[in-house]
Amino acid sequence: MKRTIQFAAIVLAILTAGPAMADRLPTNSERASVSSTLRANGFVSWGKIERDDGRWEVDNARHSNGRVYDVDIKNGRIVHREREWD
Repeated sequence: MKRTIQFAAIVLAILTAGPAMADRLPTNSERASVSSTLRANGFVSWGKIERDDGRWEVDNARHSNGRVYDVDIKNGRIVHREREWD
């Protein structure tokens, strides 16, 4: 009986840990911080923002030069940008 309970506890821990590591949307304050970083780097609009692998991923961020990028932000800094091609 004790082993069954231990096994059930382990399975439950594994199943509930998965969603915690999945992508998530930002809170209002996190969204404001990401938006501030984007504006400070010349971006004027953007699409979806989500947290993944310890950084914020921003889709379709339009720069003031008219080009569109997917941007990764970590610790308030842009760490990667990839241009979207038509």
